[in-house]
Amino acid sequence: MSFLEHMEMWSYIVTIFGFPMAILVYVKEKSKERENEEEEIYQQLSDEYAEFLKLVIKNSDLQLRSGMQIEVSNEQLERKLLIFDILISLFERAYLLAYEDNMDINKKRRWQSWEDYMIEWCRRDDFRKLLPTLLEGEDEAFSAYIQSIATSCKSK
Repeated sequence: MSFLEHMEMWSYIVTIFGFPMAILVYVKEKSKERENEEEEIYQQLSDEYAEFLKLVIKNSDLQLRSGMQIEVSNEQLERKLLIFDILISLFERAYLLAYEDNMDINKKRRWQSWEDYMIEWCRRDDFRKLLPTLLEGEDEAFSAYIQSIATSCKSK
């Protein structure tokens, strides 16, 4: 075999094995990149929820975490409405960015924490009563989703 024949044989070997290998590496890297992007989105949403909880702490007179029903002034009621509005916006954003009908295990695990937050807030009578008002103009699929959570919390 001449040098050119050896080079031609090696080019075939590289084409047969190298090209599919390059495709597999590319697909794996893209998958890893997508997973990292989803994790980053989850982390950003989690940071926003932590900021929301700081707002709740600053407004501790409203008893938002304890769930206690207290008499509130007009000013307190207004603050409560605004805080619930912020919460609904955060939940909707999480729903739009993280929820899918058919999620893999990692997505489902991340989504479960958001669903737990929604359940926790939907257990509050005052939140559930304000939900129709809070959901005006929101995404229809999200509204139906959180309404179903609220309905199941109410019946418990």
